[in-house]
Amino acid sequence: MPGGVDNSPENAARWLPTSQKVTARPQGLSLLTQGWNILRRRKWLIAAAIGIALIVGIVVTLLATPQYTATSVIEIQRETRNFTMVKGADSNDNASMDTEFYQTQYGLLESKSLAERVVNQLRLADDATFFETFGSGQSKEWFANGRPVAAASTRDQRIRAASAILLDRIQITPERLSRLVRISFSAPDAAFSKKVVDAWGAQFIQQTLARRFDTTAYARRFLEQRLAQLRVRIDESERKLVDYAARESIVNLPGETSANGTTTERPLVVDDLSTLNRELAQATADRIRAGSRLNSSTGGQSAEALQNTTITQLRTQRASLSSEYAKLMVQFEPQYPPAVALRRQIALIDQTIAREEGRVGGSLRSVYDAATTRENELRSRVKELEQSVLNFRRRSIQYNIFQRDADTNRQLYDALLQRYKEIGVAGGVGVNNISVVDEAELPIRPSSPRPLLNLATALLVGLALGAIVAVIIEQVDDRLRNPADITALLDIPLFGTIPKLRDGNAHEALRDPKSVLSEAYLSLQTSLAFSTSHGVPKTLSVTSSRPAEGKSTTSDALARALARSGRRVLLIDGDMRSPSVHHLFDAENRVGLSNYLSGDDRIETLWRPTDVAGLWIMTAGPKPPSAAELLTGNRLGELLSKLGTSFDHIVVDAPPVMGLADAPLIGSATEGTVFVVDMQATRRTIARVALDRLLTSQTHVLGAVLTKYDQRGTAASYGYDYSYNYGEQTA
Repeated sequence: MPGGVDNSPENAARWLPTSQKVTARPQGLSLLTQGWNILRRRKWLIAAAIGIALIVGIVVTLLATPQYTATSVIEIQRETRNFTMVKGADSNDNASMDTEFYQTQYGLLESKSLAERVVNQLRLADDATFFETFGSGQSKEWFANGRPVAAASTRDQRIRAASAILLDRIQITPERLSRLVRISFSAPDAAFSKKVVDAWGAQFIQQTLARRFDTTAYARRFLEQRLAQLRVRIDESERKLVDYAARESIVNLPGETSANGTTTERPLVVDDLSTLNRELAQATADRIRAGSRLNSSTGGQSAEALQNTTITQLRTQRASLSSEYAKLMVQFEPQYPPAVALRRQIALIDQTIAREEGRVGGSLRSVYDAATTRENELRSRVKELEQSVLNFRRRSIQYNIFQRDADTNRQLYDALLQRYKEIGVAGGVGVNNISVVDEAELPIRPSSPRPLLNLATALLVGLALGAIVAVIIEQVDDRLRNPADITALLDIPLFGTIPKLRDGNAHEALRDPKSVLSEAYLSLQTSLAFSTSHGVPKTLSVTSSRPAEGKSTTSDALARALARSGRRVLLIDGDMRSPSVHHLFDAENRVGLSNYLSGDDRIETLWRPTDVAGLWIMTAGPKPPSAAELLTGNRLGELLSKLGTSFDHIVVDAPPVMGLADAPLIGSATEGTVFVVDMQATRRTIARVALDRLLTSQTHVLGAVLTKYDQRGTAASYGYDYSYNYGEQTA
């Protein structure tokens, strides 16, 4: 067992809950706080987006042609009927009919035919200035010297083009909870806008009156012909439907007829399949519950085992015997005959408990097997019915076609018959139900462009675009940015955050016990003291996912903090590929860890004192051909065991995890490992892969340290004032 440390899965499980209990986990950031952090980090990007949007808004406003909008108001009353109300009609029916009526009127106000009537009244098809004003690209083809071309086809094209221009600029706006409708038109010429709006209202009134006058007589003759044709089609379609159903043996249960006349029928085989599917779902749920109970019974910890009175009594009896045995051991040796007898009784009870728990597990297995068998039987039956349904549907394709044909004919017949009756009892055209309330006034000020509105819109658009781009960049950037990410994404405790130094050297700051950095690492030492049941681990390794994340600084700081607390501490440079500890203490690197791992047993010559009381260092030594091969053997564990007799704590500065096998080997030889995460550079995926490698090698990861922490880029709730007692520096 390397270094005298048990790193088996059982031992790791014994330590991990203790660490989790004593380590406070930061709460997750609220959405508002996350948004504020993104705004602070990406403020220049958002400001640039707003600036560009404002510039575009100003340019568009300055280049836009002034438009004048004229508006008139008309009233549309419900059409009066001269026929008797049908029994059963109520206010709800009238409300529904009113909605349909007014929606129809709004559609007619925006119809192409009405636009053509206005074009003809104002002679716009022959007005070259009209087409030039509204930017028609074909005005040169339609006019010669300001006069229209005489061809009839050209005139039709001009009418359609002029109608499209009017429809594109006309606005129909119903006023809520009233019968009033606003008609608005915008154009560069204020007088022309007024003329179009007045003509639009007048032509709408004339079109409505003309349509009423021509409708009744023609509709009656047309409906009589159509009803006769539909009666023949109904008989033929229903005959085809019945013949096909008899020929193909299609039997359906009577269904319901919807409001539109469509008949819905339910096949028997579909009902059977639906019933079996419900039973299969219930059987699957029963099987899953039985499986869950069976799986939870492993180790005798299932609910059935815990509720079993026999097992409970046996465990109570065993506890009593164990208590008696413990009392005997206080006064006697294990070979004392009564003690031997008690041990035999305890062993016999353990066997009985095991048999009883096995019986409980067997009953759960029987329930699970029965549930599985029922599920399989139902699933097989469902598959058979599914094939039957598929066959039925293939045979029902033509049947459904005949059914839809019959339903359609019946619906058409009923609708036309009802309409024929309404026309038959209706009398007269009635009075005009449309009137002009307010005629259009000549616009004085342009309605567009509106500079303030355009700039406000540009500001909001720029802010929205900047925020969207900032959020996208934040989503793509998967760096660990705040303490909450450590516990939420890496699922390990967070021991502390180390502030980012604005000025100066980190190792120079560590020499001052009152510096911000020293205070931060002192907090880390305090967290480590609660990571195990016996305080700070005796052997401790420090690693990270990639180089330059602060692991060497963290190793140095931890060693200094432990030494200042009056303990003998040894700092070992475990990175034999890229050593750095000897640089931190201005020491030579001629001998060190690699010498011992290569077979040199002169351990006393490998460490040397430092200028910090109680702190010694062991450099990496000469660079070996293969550091991983040296770490694979038992030499490292033996070294840690020997050093443990001379030092209270041993801190190993391990290499980074990614791409190397050194860190997992060192971590498995130490009592615990601290994982260093760089707030500015460490990515979530890389950190997760590195942690998985450590855990796979049975490394006991105590927790994480977030280095280079910049409070300005995160929520204020994660800020720590490390120099509270000194009042000079904050982090």
